[in-house]
Amino acid sequence: MQARLIHLITSSLPTGSSINDAIATALDISYDAAHRRTSGKSKLSLEESVQLASYFNCSLDVLKEDGLNNIVAMRKTQQIKTPADLEDYFNTSSISVASLTSLKDVTLYYSAKDIPIFHTLAGNLLTRFKIYVWLRLLSSSEKRISFEAYKIPLSVIEAAKKLGNLYTGIPKTEIWDTTTFNSTLKQILFYYQAGMLTPETASSLCKHLSDLLQNIATDVNDKNGDLSIYHNELLLMNNTVLIDTPHKKAFYVPFTFLSYFETSDVQTCDQAHAYITEQLQQSKFLNTAGEREQHIFFKKIQDKIDALAQLISASDTLGFE
Repeated sequence: MQARLIHLITSSLPTGSSINDAIATALDISYDAAHRRTSGKSKLSLEESVQLASYFNCSLDVLKEDGLNNIVAMRKTQQIKTPADLEDYFNTSSISVASLTSLKDVTLYYSAKDIPIFHTLAGNLLTRFKIYVWLRLLSSSEKRISFEAYKIPLSVIEAAKKLGNLYTGIPKTEIWDTTTFNSTLKQILFYYQAGMLTPETASSLCKHLSDLLQNIATDVNDKNGDLSIYHNELLLMNNTVLIDTPHKKAFYVPFTFLSYFETSDVQTCDQAHAYITEQLQQSKFLNTAGEREQHIFFKKIQDKIDALAQLISASDTLGFE
């Protein structure tokens, strides 16, 4: 089992790197002590194994018995209940994403049931609204308070914006449907009808969504851009994420709005990659689709945004709300 872990760490290192130096750094031990562990002369303790797995972001599945191939160890991301938790989540995610930006040939695959989070982290009104929704839905202790009166610490906004900026430049392959904006539209409608969004703010949020959609449509037509969008009408997206690098893969499965189960298990990640590749082959690649296909796709989403904006405007004018 120790040999499996050492082998996995070795395969994750850049070409030419010393496994002994890497182990020595991770465990804060001497080169000789590291060599004894990599050669098998000294046994890794359970604590050291966990420490190495955490340091190199490796799955502890390498430690399981051969007969347990259907069992996958997963790491759960932190629970979010408060603005401080959310800020910590953004900062931790920024560290993880920053490590990816330094790698070559990295690709992020996203099965977009909802608008991918990094598209909403510009630090604007839409960012503030999404934070408001997340915190209210993730914590039952949140008091009834309108969005306009809800005070979000500036540090949370800045942490969110930093994370959003880091995603720029990372090649992203996303699978969408015309329903990808639906949940955000429903959130705006719900809080507006609940009296927790003013008509002006609700209308402004619709404008932000229109601007976001237009920016994404522009990115799709940028031949040198980092965003690829595929349209699949049949696939039931679930916001899963796969990060593929030359040295390893990581697969993320959501269990709340922001929290994920994460695994680097080689077999699981390879199966997920094969599944995503199959879905991409059965999807329409919008980046190379004709103007007509692109127009139809984005117009269907824009029509939903316009319908909500008109509903809000009519309700406000007629005084029904």
